[in-house]
Amino acid sequence: MMVRGIRGATTVSQDEENEILRATTEMLLKIVEENHVVPEDICSVFVTTTADLTATFPARAIRMMHGWELVPLMCSLEIPVQPSLPKCIRLMVHVNTEKSQKDIVHVYLNEAKILRPDIIRS
Repeated sequence: MMVRGIRGATTVSQDEENEILRATTEMLLKIVEENHVVPEDICSVFVTTTADLTATFPARAIRMMHGWELVPLMCSLEIPVQPSLPKCIRLMVHVNTEKSQKDIVHVYLNEAKILRPDIIRS
């Protein structure tokens, strides 16, 4: 079994707690669904936000999900390179899997779809 990274990114329209929590939950659920993983498969989740999101920790959304209480989470700020996509939340989900790199499905939602059009599956 290998440890693979699954990337995800999304955006919110405003720096508002409920919107950040909803968007983070939506993105993680899509990653889990597309890659057929469960919390027990997850080694850790690294969460970043752009500096314009300060209303809450996106990791709170994951911590509130049933079955995710023991998954190690870490939040950090993205490097503020300009021009960068504003109001962006990114996930790097480290998962134990038998899948090859080419079989991993990375999830980009909302305005974040512009970040990696080369790896987005329609």
